[in-house]
Amino acid sequence: MNSHKIIMNVNATPSAVVNLRCPHCHHVGAFHGLPNCNDLSWSEPPIPPVVNQINHFAAGVRRCPNVECHSLVQVVLQSGKLSESFPPEVIDFDSTNLPTDILTSLEEAIKAHAAGCFRACALMVRRVLEELCDDKKATGGDLKQRLAALSTSVVVPKELLDAADELRLLGNDAAHISAKNYDDIGTEQATLAIELAKELLKAVYQYASLVDRLKALKKP
Repeated sequence: MNSHKIIMNVNATPSAVVNLRCPHCHHVGAFHGLPNCNDLSWSEPPIPPVVNQINHFAAGVRRCPNVECHSLVQVVLQSGKLSESFPPEVIDFDSTNLPTDILTSLEEAIKAHAAGCFRACALMVRRVLEELCDDKKATGGDLKQRLAALSTSVVVPKELLDAADELRLLGNDAAHISAKNYDDIGTEQATLAIELAKELLKAVYQYASLVDRLKALKKP
């Protein structure tokens, strides 16, 4: 027997303020509703095994508070807390000095993460590693050997190189059914993969730029 969701008590309610990172300009802010535009709110009966908790939802439109953006975001709230947004929130990152191919792959990984496509995210993080090795001429018979060779062409803490090898294994799991290094690839694994990739790219491409900018501030 097919089950059908029962929606109760559909109403128009004032829009609540929502804190989120804008998917357009990437600034974090307090998003308010539009003037004279209420949310649509409704209730749903509890989902077994919970039997005594009615779920309260609201959906509406919010505007980015950044005056240079003011983009619109659709939101769904559950019990007053943000449940979903469209476009979805994205992980912030610094694109300074990143080669075009690496930047494109990192952006795709972040978009896949935001869309809940976590295995696709892991695959694109692995591609970031491949492109990093290409850019730094790190050679080897496979990605594991190429990552090991990075230490001869860039100054990167050993811990980050070890993390890069873990990202390689995560990407293997995303691509191959037979790979079982990780039991599952979900939001936690994909989020950590992106954060580690960001730190690795920062060490390779961005630290030197920060130092150069600091030196440029010195008095002649």
